[in-house]
Order: sequence, then C-alpha cells, then structure tokens
Amino acid sequence: MERLVTSNFKLGIIAGGQLGKMLIQEASKWDVITYVLDKDENCPASSIASHIVKGSNADFESVYNFGKMVDLLTYEIENINIEALKKLKSEGHKILPDPEILELIQDKGKQKEFYRENNIPTAPFKIYNSTEDIRSGIEKGQIKLPFVQKLRKGGYDGRGVAVINNTSELYKLLDGASVIEDKVSIVKEVAVIAARNKRGEIKCYPVVEMAFDPHANLVDKLICPSTITTKHSEKATQITGKIMEELNMQGLLAVEFFIDTKGEVIVNEVAPRTHNSGHHTIESIVTSQFEQHLRAIFNLPLGSTMLKLPAVMINILGTEGYEGPVKYEGLTESMGIEGVKVHLYGKQITKPFRKMGHITVLSTTMDSALAKADKVKKLIKVKS
Repeated sequence: MERLVTSNFKLGIIAGGQLGKMLIQEASKWDVITYVLDKDENCPASSIASHIVKGSNADFESVYNFGKMVDLLTYEIENINIEALKKLKSEGHKILPDPEILELIQDKGKQKEFYRENNIPTAPFKIYNSTEDIRSGIEKGQIKLPFVQKLRKGGYDGRGVAVINNTSELYKLLDGASVIEDKVSIVKEVAVIAARNKRGEIKCYPVVEMAFDPHANLVDKLICPSTITTKHSEKATQITGKIMEELNMQGLLAVEFFIDTKGEVIVNEVAPRTHNSGHHTIESIVTSQFEQHLRAIFNLPLGSTMLKLPAVMINILGTEGYEGPVKYEGLTESMGIEGVKVHLYGKQITKPFRKMGHITVLSTTMDSALAKADKVKKLIKVKS
C-alpha cells in the first residue's frame, strides 16, 4: 500500500468541467496540489484548481507537455489525444486509468469486441465503416430494423447515437465508422460504479436506476437504491467486477446496463472516470465517487460504499429556448425543502439541455425522496 504524502504532490486532471471540479474539491481535503488542462481558462474547475493550464485535451503537444508537469495524471473525459498519453507512459509518467484502457473505451467498436471476447453480455452488434456500408447491409438483410447506430468515436451524452426504427428514418444515419446494435426492448436502465486499486481490491456502489429525458437523451432522474430485483442487482455488480478484473483496471469505472423484457442484464457502455450516475454519492454514500477515484489511483484502501439514505438525483439542465448568461429560478424555494442539496457547476453560459448543475434529494424513504424531487423539478428553471 502506498502512503499518502501530499506536501509537494501534483495531481494533473485533463479537462476542467464539473467532474474535474468535484474531484478537486475532494483532493483539496488531502492538501493535494491540482493542475487542470482545459482550453477554457474560465472552466468550472478554474475557480478552485491550484493551477490552470490552457490547452486542448485533443492536442498532442498540449497533453504531452501537461503530463510532464505533474506526478500523476488522470482525466474527467474520454476524448483525449491517446498518442500523447502513450508517449508519456513510455517515458515513465504515471497515468491512471491506464492509456490502453482509455484507448479501448474511446472506440465503441473495440469496446464491444472486448465484451464479446470476454463473454460479457451485450446487445448483438456489427461494425460498419460508413453510412453507405450500413445502407448496403440493410439491403442485403445483414441489418434488421429497428437498430441503434453508435459512432465508434467521439460520442457522449447521447450525441453520436441514432435510433432507426424503420426505413423512413434512415435520414438520421450519422456519417462515420459505426457500431450497429440490435435495438433492445428495455424495461429499465441502471448503472454500477466501481473502484479498483493496484492491489486488486474492488468496491461497487449500490445499483442506481436512471430515467431519461427522451427529448434531450440525458439522464433526467436517478434513484438509489434501484427498484430492480436482488438477482438483477447482484448480476450487474458481478459483471462490473469482471470487467474491471479483465481490464486489470486501477481507478473508477461506470458501467451502464439495460435490463430487457426477457430479464437479461446487458452492458450498454462504460466510462473510465467519475460519472453523472454517481453524483448522489457525495451526500448519500459514506465515500463519494470522487474520493473513491482518488483512493483508487493513489492505491489507498477503498472507502465504504454503504448507503446512508435513499436518494434521488436530478440534473439541472439549460431550459430549451434560452442561451446566454445564466440565471436560476427556484433555488431558494428548493433549499427550503428538507434534504435538498444543490450543486451548481459554475458555467456562466446556459444552452438548451446543457448540464448546469445537479440536485440530490435525501429522505428516509424512497417515496418521500421522489415526491420532494418532483417538487424541486417544477421549481427549478434555468434561463438567461
């Protein structure tokens, strides 16, 4: 086990969005010096990071030079110049999670092949290089409707995904190399966040259940604990642990699952970082996902993942029709409700469906937490 020595320790974080900001909030408790690489000097993390370095996470030189400034490099986003990370690693710099894991996860095609090779349940899929190949596959009967197209690279928060239900929707097809999946008949969408340190210790958080905004294709509401059966919960947790072991991963991993109409638990996709589905852990779990990520990459004992109280998390999204300097409505009234915890990310400009913050609602019962969350959702408005 490594000792936590922080007087001169420099932690580098690639990208300074809300995830980076919340990670720094935890790192500051241990007196860790934090460096952030971001193209926006006024990114959410800029107000609390020890040092902000301006540069693009997609640019080789920016990432490479940034990595040489710090003792340990981590990240809050997948879209990173992987060649720069691999060169840093070859020169002995410490990057966690490992660049090879990130490279696999960056490419949804490689990610799906990893599941198939390791007998991890996932939706049946085929890989195509272009829109023309996809149309040809449909004509030849290789692709059956309905299906889901996912661009192999660059997609996030619902972007880079097209759901094609019939031939009249083929205009939705996205340009680029893609994974084509059979459309799953979904009963529930759930997620498991887990951490693993260098010694192989794994801790999984309680399964969370996600409800999506169909218009924005973003998480609208998240509840913990989930309402799924113990059998399904144990299956999702077991699969998560297997993925981490097969990857030999050190760090935090979020795994999104579908539970289909046949009762099968199917992996949708994974993220090698802190995740929107774990924000509630700041208040509802003994150890937050952000502290746990630090414990994992520092190779410290992992913290307790025990649930303290039932929780509902709702994203604060930019209201459709508003773009410009942000103004919030309903915060005061929401804070008057017992158990409501507000997190604003510090983004100065609102856009439709942009994640501007989140609210976690705690209560002694799930019914009570849900009722309070519905009340808060009606109160909060993000305008400009």
